[in-house]
Amino acid sequence: MLRRWNRKIRKFAVGMLDLPQDVIFDLPRLTMIGNRQVYIENHRGVIGFSSELLQLRLSVGVLEISGKDLVIRAIMPEEVFIEGTIADIRYSG
Repeated sequence: MLRRWNRKIRKFAVGMLDLPQDVIFDLPRLTMIGNRQVYIENHRGVIGFSSELLQLRLSVGVLEISGKDLVIRAIMPEEVFIEGTIADIRYSG
């Protein structure tokens, strides 16, 4: 019951206050530049990393980025910046 009420309040905030859904619902935001760079916000930590695969924990699910020569250029508590040749991005919830 409380969870449903919380969801309704969040939907109201998104609609009436014109707030971004990623902020209200704690969703990941990905910004990709070609197949060379990807910037991910709202992650919950690195599960695994190699030069061919990055696995990030999200609030709900896992994000996998695969490619070649992947490098973590910057990592902060809720943001990560990846460079390399990105071949595939997968989300599993």
